[in-house]
Amino acid sequence: MSSLVVRLAGLARNFEQGDVTIEVLRGVDMQIAPGEIVALLGPSGSGKSTLLQAVGLLEGGFEGTIEIAGQDASALNSAERTTLRRDHLGFVYQFHHLLPDFTAMENVILPQLLLNVSRADAKVRAEHLLGALGLSHRLEHRPSKLSGGEQQRVAVARALANKPQLVLADEPTGNLDEKTSERVLGEFLELVRGQGSAALVATHNERLAARMDRVVRLHEGRIE
Repeated sequence: MSSLVVRLAGLARNFEQGDVTIEVLRGVDMQIAPGEIVALLGPSGSGKSTLLQAVGLLEGGFEGTIEIAGQDASALNSAERTTLRRDHLGFVYQFHHLLPDFTAMENVILPQLLLNVSRADAKVRAEHLLGALGLSHRLEHRPSKLSGGEQQRVAVARALANKPQLVLADEPTGNLDEKTSERVLGEFLELVRGQGSAALVATHNERLAARMDRVVRLHEGRIE
């Protein structure tokens, strides 16, 4: 079994629009080692989100090799890919996508219950993560009662709740002001490093990318 968390080889993705073929990814090769935090840097339209969707096993239609935790995703059926995603991956999006009818605490507890963690243990883990993100006083608040920065902190806690081998983050601070963005990213990186997870973080911000272990630049669907 591979010691890599991610291995991509010749990854390609095309979309058809009428008679026109749009090449979004053009033979991407990439590897991510355990515990490594990689910035995926590139302008809008460079293919960052499509690449994250590929690594996250969120849609089909890709050519090439996608290996997650040593497993070849192309050899798995839909149920097996879902299990691989649940057991090994965490996700943070530009918009928080929290469940609006549940509290901050419940949003972090729920993904743990899917892995058969006891509710008591899930609550302890949720309190720890939300406390580390400065939200100990907001545990019982629903998303509508939280600021944008607080909502994104809950999303970070939810992504890390099951201690995934890999966290995928797509412009995770893109909707926040500069000061809040810097703080939330710092907290995110500290927690990811603290639990030994790897991360692939899509951004167009050079300053934020510089805080990570390695920068991969994507331009017009190719790694530079």
